[in-house]
Amino acid sequence: MGGQRFPIILYFSYSIESKPMKKLIGIVFGLAISFASFSQIPSGPWQVLEPSNAALKRHESGFVECDGQFYSLGGRGKKAIEAYNPKTNTWENLGDTPIEFHHFQALSFQHEIYVICAFTGGYPHEKPIENMLIFNPKTKTWREGAKIPADRLRGSAGIFAYKNKIYAVCGIKDGHYDGHVSWFDVFDPKTNTWTQLPDAPRSRDHVQAAMLGDKLYMVGGRNSHAAIGKVLDKTIAEVDVYDFKTGTWTTLPNGLPTLRAGTCTLTKYPYVIVLQGESTKQVPAHAEVEALDVRTNEWVKFPLCCKADMVPRPFYTRINCTSWREVQTVGEVLN
Repeated sequence: MGGQRFPIILYFSYSIESKPMKKLIGIVFGLAISFASFSQIPSGPWQVLEPSNAALKRHESGFVECDGQFYSLGGRGKKAIEAYNPKTNTWENLGDTPIEFHHFQALSFQHEIYVICAFTGGYPHEKPIENMLIFNPKTKTWREGAKIPADRLRGSAGIFAYKNKIYAVCGIKDGHYDGHVSWFDVFDPKTNTWTQLPDAPRSRDHVQAAMLGDKLYMVGGRNSHAAIGKVLDKTIAEVDVYDFKTGTWTTLPNGLPTLRAGTCTLTKYPYVIVLQGESTKQVPAHAEVEALDVRTNEWVKFPLCCKADMVPRPFYTRINCTSWREVQTVGEVLN
């Protein structure tokens, strides 16, 4: 099949000192791809879009596609959920959320939006939320979902769906302070039960889980450790892969080139793509876009996601993306 243009949306909002966010910045990235895979490495350019109305500023938040619209939700402080309509280029405020929640990977699952393994409360001892939170876009209502087992509570974990089940991997129990875990769990909505799976090879938080085919990829992240004064320092290079066909974990030979956490991680065959993030290496948010070619396990560079001077200080960048149509990052919106 020949190539076609495929739109991707990334969302960010921010404040500079006391100045409110003036606009959402959307980026259009013309990607020449086939229906099944990229036909070549994208070369850009990025283009800036401006919705007709502004979104709320937020961070440590989520952004996810559900049935053709994109939803911005959560973040520090109790924030309303908003929907972005790519056809009209407008935002709609859908009302308040039941509680404050942040540090999560939002999941679009069976026409609803799930918040699982999120934190609430302030730094550095943010508390894991005990239940799933579920938003129905049709009725614009929230409800409590299943409880997370008390002995597996954590936040800032990777969340994804595979074959009609929901998975949680890694995370941290005590906010940014301590309690890193390598746990791997599956939730079956049909039976309303959780099952423990083999632990990941290492713990990590501020990480995104990404599925490609029958494999889970865990790339980037860190072990936040305010207890010893190292919140951003302990970034992770290794790429860990779980093969659902064999039920085993492996670690790839080539790690993430630019070490960072709080990234956007998404997949489009043959690539696992890591965008932006934060680290101690620089003050602005990272602009790097690096892609792992799963055929060769080699890394290639994509065009920079944004210029460093767009973001004047470190930002936590949180992306919800298990495919090219689900993405959020502090820094830009990709289309």
